[in-house]
Amino acid sequence: MGIKNCLFSHEISDNMKIVADDKIPFLKGVLEPYAEVIYLPGNKISRNDLVNADALLIRTRTKCTGDLLKGSGVSFIGTATIGFDHIDTQYCEKNKISWTNAPGCNSLSVQQYIAAALLKLASEFRFNLAGKTLGIVGVGNVGSKVEKLAKLLGMNVILNDPPRARKEGDKNFVTLGDVLFNSDIVTLHVPLNVVGEDSTYHLFNEKTFKKMKKGTWFINSSRGEVTETQALKKVLDSGKLGGAIIDVWEHEPDIDIDLMAKTFLSTPHIAGYSTDGKAKGTSMIVNSLYRHFNLPLRDWYPLNVPEPGQPEINIDGKGKTDEAVIMEAVMHTYNIDEDNINLRFSPPDFEKQRGNYRLRREFPAFNVSLAQGSKQSKRVLKGLGFRINL
Repeated sequence: MGIKNCLFSHEISDNMKIVADDKIPFLKGVLEPYAEVIYLPGNKISRNDLVNADALLIRTRTKCTGDLLKGSGVSFIGTATIGFDHIDTQYCEKNKISWTNAPGCNSLSVQQYIAAALLKLASEFRFNLAGKTLGIVGVGNVGSKVEKLAKLLGMNVILNDPPRARKEGDKNFVTLGDVLFNSDIVTLHVPLNVVGEDSTYHLFNEKTFKKMKKGTWFINSSRGEVTETQALKKVLDSGKLGGAIIDVWEHEPDIDIDLMAKTFLSTPHIAGYSTDGKAKGTSMIVNSLYRHFNLPLRDWYPLNVPEPGQPEINIDGKGKTDEAVIMEAVMHTYNIDEDNINLRFSPPDFEKQRGNYRLRREFPAFNVSLAQGSKQSKRVLKGLGFRINL
């Protein structure tokens, strides 16, 4: 579900001014040779801050509405995120403000999150993922990576993506009703569309949940508003669902504590927060900025992405199932329990936990040495991007 970015060419001016979210990683020091850069908390950026600004670099916490942008000098907005529902794109296009997002920047990060969630779920409730049916709602950059993960784990996969189905034909896609009726686990990877044919606002509501078969697990790492909170709490109370894993919430950062208490895993909107995903997102908006203003930053990518603390993973596969081996490798790279526990102990620190998120590298940053492991385990690990030591 990509977008068309309207980029116009502008010459660099001597007094160019950029306002940027102070939590965009790897950005500080990059643009200072070419502009005055003002760093502010994303949710504190105001109209007054933008009066003489030429560009605005943000994340999801800055709502780029007409009220914020009117009277400003901003001609470019870059959000270092996949989603762009926080940007009034119609206002921007009407007022010749170029905007861009970072599609796909954190797709491998979300794949890592879903891998950890699925493997934790299967281990805790003592079932095998192989043979289970995963219904994926939204099969863009992120959903496609989750599809690959599920197939590597031996799961059956059914896909729902109306825009892709219209474009590509129905052959590879099913209706949302089919997903609800046939899935053992449903995972959401859609953008937030409030209106239109492909509206996803409260796509999962009381009516939707009623159609799900008993015992289905529900995962949302897309946008909180895709799920109606009260309906989810009601269906969890009823015992119809197997349970829920929630990373995104309505009304963030003021999350529903009652919903959190009913979930198996709860995390503070960090599924896509790998260090690699952040580096890619920042790189994408800096390169778009370079094209817009003719800055000498072609193909810029941060040089200071830190290495993982323990890049070598040593696994003894003797007596272990393939899923147990995969889980050991995945949890070495990302322990989802840590985020779950941190949020439960301190929900008011939701934003702080996101803003000060720890180093988390994706699978390709790790080497796996597997002793007495099966060829299947090695095939899956390699398919996920791990480097395998022979």
